[in-house]
Amino acid sequence: MREIFPALSSWYTAGEPFGLATVVAVSRSAPRGPGAAMAVGPDDEVVGSVSGGCVEGAVFELAKEVVETGRARLQSFGYSDEDAFAVGLTCGGEITLLVRPVTVAYDVTFGEVAASVAGHRPVVLATVTDGPAPRGAALAVWPDTVSGSLGASGLDAAVTADARGELAQGATGLRHYGPNGERREDDVTVFLQSFAPPPRMLVFGAIDFAAAVARIGAFLGYRVTVCDARPAFADPRRFPDGVEVVADWPHRYLRSTAIDGRTVMCVLTHDPKFDVPLLEVALRTPAAYIGVMGSRRTHEDRMARLREAGFGEAELARLRSPIGLDLGARTPEEVAVSIAAEIVALRWGGTGSPLADTAGAIHPPRLKCV
Repeated sequence: MREIFPALSSWYTAGEPFGLATVVAVSRSAPRGPGAAMAVGPDDEVVGSVSGGCVEGAVFELAKEVVETGRARLQSFGYSDEDAFAVGLTCGGEITLLVRPVTVAYDVTFGEVAASVAGHRPVVLATVTDGPAPRGAALAVWPDTVSGSLGASGLDAAVTADARGELAQGATGLRHYGPNGERREDDVTVFLQSFAPPPRMLVFGAIDFAAAVARIGAFLGYRVTVCDARPAFADPRRFPDGVEVVADWPHRYLRSTAIDGRTVMCVLTHDPKFDVPLLEVALRTPAAYIGVMGSRRTHEDRMARLREAGFGEAELARLRSPIGLDLGARTPEEVAVSIAAEIVALRWGGTGSPLADTAGAIHPPRLKCV
C-alpha cells in the first residue's frame, strides 16, 4: 500500500475516482500478506498487486465495478481443483480482499492518510469489511486525533483504542466487534492497517560496498543513513538519492540517533578503531539486526576486544559476523544481496536454505489476524 500511495494521492487530489483492493486476510501459502493493495484508476491504469499475478485480472474487473456502483465488495480467491481455468491462486492459498471505491465524497479521510504516510507520520486506517456497519466505511487514527467514522460512535471509540495499540506495534490485521463496539461480540469485522514510519537501516563505513547496501536497503523499504568519520568518503554524491549521509564518528552518531526494535545496522568499517567503539554502543540498543563485515580472523579479534569491554556471550551472540548469507558473493552488489537476504531471513524466521530443500508452506503466516 505504501508503495502505491503516490499514484493514489494524485488521483484523489485530481478528483478522479478509483477502485482500491486490499488484502485483509490470508490462509496457507498466499503470495502476499494483509495490507497488499492494487488500485484501478482513470483510463484503467493499474498500480500495485494483491497476488503476484494470479487473480489480478478478476480484481481489475471488481475494482471497476465498485467505482461504477459506489458499493464496496468483499471477495475471496482460492485454488480450484475442479476447474484448472477458474480464477484462483495456483499456490494453493486463499486471500480475502476488500474492494472499495475511493473518492473525495466517499472517503474524506484518504487524503489525510496519504499525507501522513508521505510525511512518515504514524497512522492507522480502519475499514469495515463485514457486518451491519457500512462496508468500506473508513476511520483514520493518529496518536492524538481521528478522522472519519465507521457509522457508530461506540464502534469508533473501540476501534480507536485498538488502533492506537496496533500502531505502537506496527501491526496489521482483522478485529471483531459488536455493532456499537462491544468487545465480546463479532458482528462487525474491521481491518486495521498500520502505517508506521519506515524502519531504519544504518550503514557504517562509506566503503565501496556501502552504496550497494544502501541501494538495496532503500529498495526493501528502509530509511537509510550512511555514516563515516571521514568527510571525503561521507559524500552524498557517492550514494543514491534519498539516502542520508552523515560525517561523524560512528559511535558518537549512534548515541545521538533514535534506534528501535525494527532498526538494522550494517557495520562495514572492519577497522577496530571504528567498529569496536561502535559495537559497544550498538549492543546496548534494541536493534533487530547488527551485521559486521570482516574476515574470520578480524571477527575473532573483535570478539576478544568486546569481551574485554565486559560483554557476555549472550550479548555477543546478537552479532551477525561475518555479515550476510553464504552466497559466494564477490562484487559489492552481490554482497549487498547476501546481506539483504540475511536481514529478510531474520525478519521472517527464514532458514536461508534453498526452497527445493525445504517442506511445508512457502509463505508461512506472517501477521496475526485477531
